[in-house]
This record gives sequence, structure tokens and C-alpha cells, in this order.
Amino acid sequence: MLELFHKLGLPVDASSHGGSMDQLMIYVHWFMLILFVGWGLFFVYTLIRFRSSRVKKVDPDGIRSHAPTYLEVAVVVVEVLLLIGFSIPIWASRVEDFPKPAEGEPVTQIHVVAQQFVWNIHYPGPDSIFGRLNGELIDSETNPIGLDSEDPAAADDIWVVNDLRVPVDIPVLVTLTSLDVIHCFSLPTMRIKQDVIPGMEIPVWFLPVRESGDEKWQVACAQLCGVGHYRMAGRFNVVKEAEFEAWYEERLAEMAANADDDW
Repeated sequence: MLELFHKLGLPVDASSHGGSMDQLMIYVHWFMLILFVGWGLFFVYTLIRFRSSRVKKVDPDGIRSHAPTYLEVAVVVVEVLLLIGFSIPIWASRVEDFPKPAEGEPVTQIHVVAQQFVWNIHYPGPDSIFGRLNGELIDSETNPIGLDSEDPAAADDIWVVNDLRVPVDIPVLVTLTSLDVIHCFSLPTMRIKQDVIPGMEIPVWFLPVRESGDEKWQVACAQLCGVGHYRMAGRFNVVKEAEFEAWYEERLAEMAANADDDW
């Protein structure tokens, strides 16, 4: 069934939790299809059964059968089952099982700063500590995230624009912030979608279990954020850990070279 939905346009699932979310979506779609067909047939039945040429006199007492009540109860039971049996456990697992880098777990930590109309991707340096950000230092050309160079922890940080890369099979912990309006951080292949609200730091996490390869995966904005919303899309690549480390080292070298040029 999942293969059918993929053929119909569902993005490839490359995350550890995507299968359960896709399965829930399939259940919901089947349920909605049954409701659509059922209520449609009932509507046609009433048009034929109670047409004016057949029913000459209106019954003021209305329908006496309890069938509609039973059907409504059945619909409520299914909705409760979907909510309590599937939706809440999936949500709870995403909230309670956050990676814990402070306890020594291997985690890729990333700070994503949303901005009309780009995604600024901030990685900590080899010390795994994010440098301090200062809104007064923001410069759209040279320092869009406001990284404070006077903070020792910021000396080895790197940032890129619209280029999110992560290693496969390692949990990714993303902290989301916005410089201007409400955006929505969306990774369709990871089944991740989270609003980014100004003034708030919002964490989200996922575990990529498949490399992107030659496929063009995307960081999308799923919230109308202004006239340039349509072009707020970044690249998203899941690669082998060694390939990620090589890319990371290249970015460190570039940041160091740029710092020397500025000096």
C-alpha cells in the first residue's frame, strides 16, 4: 500500500519514524474514503427514497430508526482509535525520545535560522558548542545569523546558506529560530514539519536512515512567509559519515580563510 502512495506522489521515506506516520496517514485516508462513499450513497438513497412523487405527506416525527445514531457512534470510536491508538503514541515518541548530546550520545547538532527567504544553517565547531548569537551583529551579506566573533566558542563555528547536510544513521537535533516572520521548517523525506516562530527556540529531531544519493531532496518552507515564499527552498543531503566529515572540514577551512582575509 505504501508503494501505491509513493507512486501517487508521496515523497520517499528516509527517516526512522516515517513509516509509522505514513501508515497512520493511510488509515486516515481509508477512513475518509469510507465516510465519503458511505455518506454519498446515503444522500442518493434519501433523494430517491423520499422524493416528492413517492412521499406525499411530511412526517413531523421524523426518522424512527436508530441506525444513524449507531453510525455516528461508530465514526467517533474510529476517530478516538486513530487519536489514542496511533497519533498520541507517535507524538509522544517524538517528544520524549529527544537525543541527549549532553549525556554523550552521538548527535548531529544544527541551528537553523529562518529568514526571508533563505535558510541559514549553523553548525558548531569541533568543540560541539554553538557560539553566541547577537542580533545587533546581523549583516545580511557577511553575518546573517549574528555570530559573535568575540565569543571563543564561535571561533570554530561554520554557517552555510540553503545547504543542510547530515550524516546517515546518526540522530539530528535541530534548533529552529526566525529572524523575521513565522516560517515552517519542512523536510518531506524526513516527515518533519515544524513552525518557526520569532522569539522562540524550537527543537525538532529525526534519524535519517537512507542516503539522498543523486535525489534532489529539499528544505522547504511550508508557511506563507511573504512575496518571496516560493523561492525559500534549500538543498538537503544525507550522506555517509566520512563524506559529511570531509565536507565539514572543507567548510571549517573556508571559514578560517575568510576570517584571515577579514583580518
